Amino acid sequence: MDKERKLKIKAVSILGLLIVVMGVSLLGRTVYKETFAPANKKLPIYSVNTTEKKMSITFDVNWGEDKTKEILDILDKYNVKATFYIIGLWCDDYPEQVKEIYSRGHEIGNHSNKHPDYAGISKEAIMKDVEIANAKIFELTGEMPKTFRFPSGSYNDLSVATVEEMGLKSVQWDVDSVDWKALGQQVEYDRVVSKAREGSILLFHSDGKYTPENLNRIIEKYQSEGYEFVTVSDLIYKDNYFLDHEGRQNQK
Repeated sequence: MDKERKLKIKAVSILGLLIVVMGVSLLGRTVYKETFAPANKKLPIYSVNTTEKKMSITFDVNWGEDKTKEILDILDKYNVKATFYIIGLWCDDYPEQVKEIYSRGHEIGNHSNKHPDYAGISKEAIMKDVEIANAKIFELTGEMPKTFRFPSGSYNDLSVATVEEMGLKSVQWDVDSVDWKALGQQVEYDRVVSKAREGSILLFHSDGKYTPENLNRIIEKYQSEGYEFVTVSDLIYKDNYFLDHEGRQNQK
């Protein structure tokens, strides 16, 4: 009987030890993931930590004639300046529209030349693609882009570092309208207003089905609350800043 009890006690002790070991292991993985992993990963700018009532409207411009002219008229109506991320191939197809965007006082950012996946190409390929798009934009506007947005939002440490080395700040977004899915005007509007705040960068597409209608509503709402819409370059900090684990800019 004593022998049987000793075996049970030993079995319980071993089981308890295994539970403790597994718990420590899982905790260690969690601590490493939350504390160390973000610090080692290079991130683009997703938003800005500021108390000023400012945010940026951005448009990804990739294919087709889209709704650019209509969008420009809406922005003019409310005296809003936005940032358009344009690919080089669109510059080839619609040079006059690129000039029109720039002439109306909006910022033009580099969105690559051919829209490749920057997380899957070499440093040399990234540099060549960025340089070609830069040259096309400069030829049409006389000004070099200051910011860059990764095609499809795809990046890795190498691509972020390479873009930075080329003198461009890589910029993503913290508010995604998902207008390219055409889920419905109210759905897209609700997505934006539920997340937008001071320092936010809003993502739209120039061919979004409901984008023009929602721009009117969104701009009117936030301007009535005292917000100002500025270009990305006027929103972000140029230096003396650090990014937190969400890519939010914080001034030192």
